Amino acid sequence: MEVLRQRIERQVMGVTGLALGDIDYEHPRGDPGLFGPESVIWRVHGDFTAMLCGGIGALMLQMLHPLALAGVWEHSRFREDMPGRLRRTSQFIAATTFAPRADAERLIARVKGIHRRVTGVAADGRPYAADDPALLTWVHVAEVSCFMAAHLRYCNPGLSLAGQDRYFAEAARVAEALGAAGVPKSRHDIDQYLQRMLPELVFDERTKEIFRLLLAAPAPSPAARPLVGLLMKAGMDLLPPWALVMSGRQLGGLERRGVRLGVHALALVLRWAVRNGASHRARRRMGR
Repeated sequence: MEVLRQRIERQVMGVTGLALGDIDYEHPRGDPGLFGPESVIWRVHGDFTAMLCGGIGALMLQMLHPLALAGVWEHSRFREDMPGRLRRTSQFIAATTFAPRADAERLIARVKGIHRRVTGVAADGRPYAADDPALLTWVHVAEVSCFMAAHLRYCNPGLSLAGQDRYFAEAARVAEALGAAGVPKSRHDIDQYLQRMLPELVFDERTKEIFRLLLAAPAPSPAARPLVGLLMKAGMDLLPPWALVMSGRQLGGLERRGVRLGVHALALVLRWAVRNGASHRARRRMGR
C-alpha cells in the first residue's frame, strides 16, 4: 500500500507548482508566511482536490471577461502548454498562501513584473493591461469565489458565514499586493460584485475554445484520463448558474450527481495519498 500511495503522490506532485521546485516550504522554521496556520485561507487552500476543481472553475469564469480572455489568448502559451500554465498558477497560489514570507513576496513581485508587459487590444477594440486594477479584481474574485464554492461542496459545507468572510478578507491581501482595487472582502460583497459584472461578460468563440481545451485537457498518464475528465467537469459544475447558461454547457442532473460523487471518492484517495503538498510542508515548518 505504501508503494501505491507514493506512486499516487508523485503523480499529483507532478501536476502542481511543486514540480517547478524553486520554493522550500519547510524552511526557515517558524516563518508563518503571509497568513500562518490559524488563518482560514490555510484551511481553504489546503485541500488539493477542492482547489484543483476550484482552479478549473476559476479559469472558466475568468475567461468570460473579454479583457481577461484577450490577455491569456495573446500573451500566454495556455493553448500549447496547459500543464505548464496550470503549474505556474498553482505555484503562485500555494506560495502566497503557504510559503515563507520572502518567497511569497518574491512571487508577487515576479507576477507584477509579468503583468506590466501584458498589454494589447482586445477583439472588441478596447485596450487592456494585465496590471489594470479593475481587471486584477475580476481575476481575483473569479478565483476566490470558485475556491470557496469548491471548499463548501467538497470539504466543509458547514463553514460559517463569518469564516467565509474571513477567508475573502485574507485572500484580498494578495490581490491588493498585486495592484487590485476595490476588492470585495465578504460573501455579500463578492456576490454583489459578480452581479454588477454580468453586463461586461461575454461567451464568444474564443471563450468556447478555452472551455473545449479544458474539458479535453491532457492527462499525465492514460490511467488518469477519466479522472482528469471528472475534475474538469467538476470545475465547470462550480460555476454560478448564470455562467453555465452563458456557456450552454449545463450538466444534467444525473451527470452532476455522478461528478460530485466521483470527486468525493477521489478526494478520499488523494487525502490518504498526498502527505507532502505545500500545506503539509508549511505545517511542518510551523511545527504542526
